[in-house]
Amino acid sequence: MFSIMEDARLEALHLALDPGTGLKAVIAIHSTRLGPALGGCRYLAYPDERSAIRDAAQLAHSMSYKAALAGLPLGGGKSVIIRPPHLDNRGALFEAFGRFIESLKGRYITAVDSGTSSADMDCIAQHTQHVTSTTSEGDPSPHTAMGVFAGIRATALARLGSDDLEGLRVAIQGLGHVGYALAEQLQAAGAELLVSDLDAGRVRLAVEQLGAQPVASDALLASRCDILAPCGLGGILTAESVGQLRCSAVAGAANNQLASDAVADSLQARGILYAPDYVINAGGLIYVALRHKGASQVEITTHMTKISQRLAHIYAQAEADKRSPARIADAQAEAVLYG
Repeated sequence: MFSIMEDARLEALHLALDPGTGLKAVIAIHSTRLGPALGGCRYLAYPDERSAIRDAAQLAHSMSYKAALAGLPLGGGKSVIIRPPHLDNRGALFEAFGRFIESLKGRYITAVDSGTSSADMDCIAQHTQHVTSTTSEGDPSPHTAMGVFAGIRATALARLGSDDLEGLRVAIQGLGHVGYALAEQLQAAGAELLVSDLDAGRVRLAVEQLGAQPVASDALLASRCDILAPCGLGGILTAESVGQLRCSAVAGAANNQLASDAVADSLQARGILYAPDYVINAGGLIYVALRHKGASQVEITTHMTKISQRLAHIYAQAEADKRSPARIADAQAEAVLYG
């Protein structure tokens, strides 16, 4: 456990077990230096408990960097509920998780993430106020997609010389709430879409509604395109997969896209511009953080413009230093977090 904490530079790691509801939960807190740790709650099956803890730890680390570069007075955290093979009462499980969050006395604020919904957040909210993206506050996914769309335009400008997406070929890996919303915005902007998802129904919907071209999941990364947009789970960019890429840039919504830091340098060596994931996908965090504080939609929208501005600044410095944008973003985030 401590090796996982050391690798991710965590402040704290909390575990909860409630046999009555089937709850097995992890809350990883990376930093509270700038404010309480905010990060979503994943409800997924994992091959083993160590994998769940490692996932929470790595995501908490990214959340701190995301909040720091988004200019939010927050730290980074993440929670994972290990999905049991059989569940009698989902509401009771999430209520138990709410009591777990309350026991941390405000050090961690949760939100929706992979496998959870606003209805789950409503159950959590029965036992703690340290929760956002409830039914009344709304799903952050559309705002994540809005930020990624703006980031893709900034990426196209930096790499291709124009932020006009008309006729650009974009390959989207993953058509969940964020990926599909992003596909809709790209289609409206005139982009040509290649799409893949393990859910054949989501792919069929994109084909029928957006005129997208379906591509098998194991073939998408090697498809010729202008921009690859990973929008599924993390770790998709490995030393092996980067060698298969036939794109000019990678800019997508997925968290922890790089399997290792060295992959960023491999992308740089191949001349593929990489949009640091925790910068381009910060729209959802901005929305839930400001909405939780009672900010207006105008304030939220204004703050979201910082995503493309930050990316443009990172790209400019990366070009000047001949380094990967991922390395530049990390250095900037660490300067905010650690001085």
